[in-house]
Formats: sequence, structure tokens, C-alpha cells
Amino acid sequence: MIQRDYILRMIEECIRALARISSLKQGQRWSEASAELDVEFKQLIGDGAQAVARLSETELLARLMRDGPTHALREKTLILTTLLKEAGDVAAAENQAEVSRERYLKALHLLLDTLARGEAFECPEFVPKAEMLRNLLTVPLPPRTQAMLMQHYERAGEFDKAEDTLHALLDTEPANDGIVEFGIAFYQRLLAQSDAALNEANLPRTEV
Repeated sequence: MIQRDYILRMIEECIRALARISSLKQGQRWSEASAELDVEFKQLIGDGAQAVARLSETELLARLMRDGPTHALREKTLILTTLLKEAGDVAAAENQAEVSRERYLKALHLLLDTLARGEAFECPEFVPKAEMLRNLLTVPLPPRTQAMLMQHYERAGEFDKAEDTLHALLDTEPANDGIVEFGIAFYQRLLAQSDAALNEANLPRTEV
């Protein structure tokens, strides 16, 4: 009960912060929105947005585990993902395209990594969807990101999207034997799926 109360309180505080940030964004008060995000980043990892940009995803997760109970790591990671998306929006509005891209990409990596861990669960409504973050990244994605997305789509039963991402990955590195083997293993897993599951994902067995 104590653990649940801690997580619920943390989520409620996040929702209130997001409401303040949303209001500032709607008013195009970008510097104030950045300042609010800095406060939230400092509360979560002990440093502001600049430090978040410098730290790797592994380092960020270590920061999240440093303070507070470890059972809340998943929720903390989802909150960090959400704050990074908001920070990306602010950077985009201020014509900082590269900064915006870095924040969106880090948010997507953290989200995909969280979704890949353990059993299936439902994210809080305020957390951005993987597809939303993917669509915000308009330039070609790094191979690592494409591989993570492909595995995410496969777990979600969206086999057609997984295949499209595999093709994009192969286009990025056509001579990479590891990616070819990765793709072969993917199709072998698909052959173990039912016809109904394949048809629902617009990838019939004959195409596989």
C-alpha cells in the first residue's frame, strides 16, 4: 500500500507539472516552460535539462535509481520520457532542431526500453506513445533505434510495421550480415504465428 501511494503521488505531481507546462506552451511562453521543465528534471534526476542532454540512457537510469525506492523505477522512467518529449517540443518551437531531435530520440529509447522489460502493462495516459515519438523524428533513425522499434512492433503484433522497419534497417546498412540474420530470425518467428494473427497484421503467411 505504501509503495502504491508513493507511485500515485508521484504520478499526480507529474500530471500537475504537465498541466503547468502545457499552459505555458499554449501561451508560447517558451522560456518559462523551459524553466518549469528544469525544475522537474532536477526533482527527478538531480540536474536540469542540460545535464539530461549529456547523460546516456544508462546514466539516466542510474540517476533514477539513486534516490527513492527501486520499485518505482518504471514510473520514474515514464515520467522522464514524458518530460523529454515536452522539452523536445519547446526546443522545436525555439527552432533548435538538433536539440529537439536529441530529446525526442532519448525519450523514444527510454520508452522502448521500458516497454521491453517484463510483462505487458498499460502506460499512464500522459506518457507519449512510441508511434508519436517516432513521427516527431522526421530524419532517418539510427540503426539501434530502428532495431528497438522493430522489436516493439513485433511484440505488439504489428508485424507489418515491424517488417517495414526491418526494410528501413537493411536500407541503412545493406552489407551488415548481422542485420540479415536478425531479419531471418524475425521471419522464422512469424512462421510460428497463427494465420489469423498474420492476416490481422496485413502480413499473410504466403508473404512471410
